[in-house]
Amino acid sequence: MTDFVGRRRELKELREDIARTGLDTLSGRKAKAPRARVLLVAGRPGSGRTALAEAFVREVAEHYPDGVLRTRLTTPGGEPVATERALRTLLESLGEPTPPGAGEDDLGLALRTALHGRRAILLVDDAADPHQVDALLPDTPECLVVVTAEGPLTGIPDVRPCTLGGLDTPSGVQMLVQRIGDIRVTADPCAAEALVEECGGRPAVLALVGGWLAAHPKASVADVAKQLHEMPAGAGDPLARGFRFVYESLPQPAQRTLRLLPLAPAGFVDSHTASALAGCSVAAAQSTLEDFAGLGLVRHAQNGLFLLPGCLAPLLRALLETKERPAEVQLARARMLERTVRLLGSCRAMAEEDEGLVRERLDGLPRALRFADRRAAATWLDTRLPALSAAAALAVADGGLDTLARRLVAALVRALAEHRGTAGAAPELYGLHRLVLDVAERRDLHREQAAALLNLADLDAATGRTREALERYRAALDAGRAANDPYATGRAMESVGGAHQELGDWHRAADWFGRALSQALARGERADEARLYGRLGNVHTYAGRYGDALRSWRAAAAGYRKLADVPGQARALSEMARVQEYAGRPEESLHTCREAVELARKAGDQRLQAALQVRLADTLDRLGDPAAARLHRSAADRLLGDDPAACEIRSGSD
Repeated sequence: MTDFVGRRRELKELREDIARTGLDTLSGRKAKAPRARVLLVAGRPGSGRTALAEAFVREVAEHYPDGVLRTRLTTPGGEPVATERALRTLLESLGEPTPPGAGEDDLGLALRTALHGRRAILLVDDAADPHQVDALLPDTPECLVVVTAEGPLTGIPDVRPCTLGGLDTPSGVQMLVQRIGDIRVTADPCAAEALVEECGGRPAVLALVGGWLAAHPKASVADVAKQLHEMPAGAGDPLARGFRFVYESLPQPAQRTLRLLPLAPAGFVDSHTASALAGCSVAAAQSTLEDFAGLGLVRHAQNGLFLLPGCLAPLLRALLETKERPAEVQLARARMLERTVRLLGSCRAMAEEDEGLVRERLDGLPRALRFADRRAAATWLDTRLPALSAAAALAVADGGLDTLARRLVAALVRALAEHRGTAGAAPELYGLHRLVLDVAERRDLHREQAAALLNLADLDAATGRTREALERYRAALDAGRAANDPYATGRAMESVGGAHQELGDWHRAADWFGRALSQALARGERADEARLYGRLGNVHTYAGRYGDALRSWRAAAAGYRKLADVPGQARALSEMARVQEYAGRPEESLHTCREAVELARKAGDQRLQAALQVRLADTLDRLGDPAAARLHRSAADRLLGDDPAACEIRSGSD
């Protein structure tokens, strides 16, 4: 069933507007660079502007074979959506990568590039600001952008709004028939027309009173029209009166549940959210939400989710502020966040491969908070992610629930990492680590501040923003020192060195690796010692300091030998052999390389064995022994077999 009726004139205007000649052309001015045509559907909340935009998109979609991309620019709670978030949503719809930490300019360029040469529709819902829309506009004139907003978007050139009022009376009556059937309407058509007029022809109000009539089959249309008409003058506009009529008909527990729904993050509600807010059972909350959907108070979304209509949010917030004590509101919010933390823990547990570990992590958890299997948990995480991210942001912004906020962010980070992997979840993790940093800075939690900065810097480094990463690594070092945390300071020192290495500053890289090594030596951290000797060896090699490089790699090999890490020792000797060859010492390289081959064979690392066999062959060629070189290349071929990456090793020496 759809509530969309009428609006034929508006649909015709929008179709004609696609091909309308631009104002620049008509005035003789030189047009700017071509951009997508922008159509604007403007109207007050509850006027049906989104329904009209969706109906229009369905009518013209066949002319845009590359599909329809959707994004919202205002949450149901009334907060503007960050332009960066909207750009990410559109890029994800196109299957394009969204690098973590990328800014608005980079994401905007990525979107314009992805849409170049395509014929697609962008449906941009509930825009509050022309600058929000401008950042999303493709440079491709073959694309179409359909925007909904409350008023005109001055600042975007050549946009003529299609402004909505109420539905005409026949269309309003038709919408009532869709809700309640035609018997009561046919019995008293004048009353139906009067009810449409009392509702101002606004679809949201007709949905409310139509839903109420559907739930009360013995009530007459005339009685409802009379009650709306007799409401006091101060009851507000038709939307406020229709909402009040439905709200006051609810039982007290349902009224309270409804009043608390604005606390739901991003306007998304499910049975667990409603249950935690109202303090009732999950089954009771689900039944209440289904009743609300029938009354037009919430809308069905997907996978058990309901969406709070944006036009009702201000009315519900007003009720929340006047009828609920602040302490009760805070308690309801805390219950909701605690429930979310427990669900995330359950979701994370389902990603485990070990069934025994899954049972252990779910031990003591109520059945209602458990998922049927890993796939169900992953689907829940995917569909709830916008709400979960919003919950984390709101908890951090609250300031009074920092302990819960930290637990929630940590639980969401773990669940995302388990189900998507660190690389797959990187865009979401970046925002979550920034939230952790906000709380840590506010509370002077230096250890958590260092951890958040290190995580953010790692994501910056992975996406090529090395200088930004370097700044964060230095800040993490300061925070680690303030926390007297040797792990954080050592990790930060090493990461500062790695950033300088990436920037080609070998001197500074060696200096910082040396500092990290000194700390590891002082604390007896043997694994860190071996790794850092290897990193120093790399830097000295790049800088052409072969003597220093050999000393470092020799120390790394000795460290791995003490740890009984045979693969690590083999790799260190392999690097030693490479440096010896660079230094013009082929006989020594040959000896070291043979020792490394034996260790690689002992470790069962066939790819390393093959690479070393190729290096041996190249060295033997240079020493004038082509027959022995051929034998080693044949050995490498046998080890590699049908490995698709074999060509990289077979291609020759470093």
